[in-house]
Amino acid sequence: MATLALKKNEEKRLKAGHVWIYSNEVDTQKTPLKSFEPGETVVVTDARGKPFGSAYVNPNTLICARMISRKPDTVLDQSLITHRLKIALTLRQRFFSTPYYRWVYGEADGLPGLIIDRFNRALVVQISTAGMEKHKDHIVAACSKVLGPACDCIILRNDAPMRSTEGLTLYTETVLGQTPETLDIEENQTRFQAPALGGQKTGWFYDHRINRHHMRSLVKDKRVLDVFSYLGAWGVQAATAGAGQVTCVETSSTACDWIERNAQLNNVTLDVIQGDAFEALKMLQHEQQKFDVIILDPPAFIKRKKDHSEGLNAYRRINQSAMQLLEKDSLLISASCSFHLKSEELVDVIQKAARHLDRQACLIEQGHQGPDHPAHPAIAETNYLKCYTSRVLFDRSA
Repeated sequence: MATLALKKNEEKRLKAGHVWIYSNEVDTQKTPLKSFEPGETVVVTDARGKPFGSAYVNPNTLICARMISRKPDTVLDQSLITHRLKIALTLRQRFFSTPYYRWVYGEADGLPGLIIDRFNRALVVQISTAGMEKHKDHIVAACSKVLGPACDCIILRNDAPMRSTEGLTLYTETVLGQTPETLDIEENQTRFQAPALGGQKTGWFYDHRINRHHMRSLVKDKRVLDVFSYLGAWGVQAATAGAGQVTCVETSSTACDWIERNAQLNNVTLDVIQGDAFEALKMLQHEQQKFDVIILDPPAFIKRKKDHSEGLNAYRRINQSAMQLLEKDSLLISASCSFHLKSEELVDVIQKAARHLDRQACLIEQGHQGPDHPAHPAIAETNYLKCYTSRVLFDRSA
């Protein structure tokens, strides 16, 4: 393998556990980045020439290499991918009794640039880096080898915009079996169907599973509002948990159809409002509607660091608008999947929204991403999900 040499002291962060190598950390005098092919496997050395691991390279991106192993002679091949798939699988099987989960979560499972979601016998795979794209066939073969007859469909959803940064084309492809119309999901005693190709990302968001499980114990006979509902993961589960009334708000008309479809699948009823979330909350306030539990699970309002100010304002607006629809003693479940919004900032948003409305918010539960989304302790970006359940009181005598 070729050698990728780092500048003096630039190996410290990597030796502490991180796996990303930035282009400005590379000694380009010794090892010019342009000399490497995208996806090529290299031996990584410190400034003295001492090898300390292997990585795959993309010379055209800011993150120009991602560590594969702390052993310099390790190559990314089908054998290594198979081994790490097996390790990842044992973790999921330890926590989940049914085969519905995120099987591989990139760097946290030793496979940077690879996401695999499992829907029983179907897999949806997302490859986001040139290094992993080079081993696409190895990934497919490894998945088939590990699961055997328990897997009869593999779909590549390689249509995420981030691939363009890596110089990769966007495409979807079914590489094993036939493309199903729907993906079947079981979560917290509730059944769902998701579009196999037309849904967001891999079609489903497993990361909130534990948070939704906790929500179920809070909604019995309550009036529930699920904002940014997507396919109804929160709202339909609230209904199956015995909520008195459920209203879902979703901007996509196609997703609204899927919400109703998933409600019918579980023999529950709910109301669906199609439209912009901010405008829908204004309409509900104008109608003087009130709810006992409101769930806010928006898309990432802060996708890039430079969007922080605008995104933070969006979190403030949506949380304040939601609180205006709460009964005098009610619950707000407020979440964020924006890595660039820190946990303490979301707490501050909740606190300031409450005080602005002359209410008192008490945090009663803090939720995170589930165990099928393990956070790499050296990579803060892998620990992205925040979810706070707050009791919101309106007490004029306080």
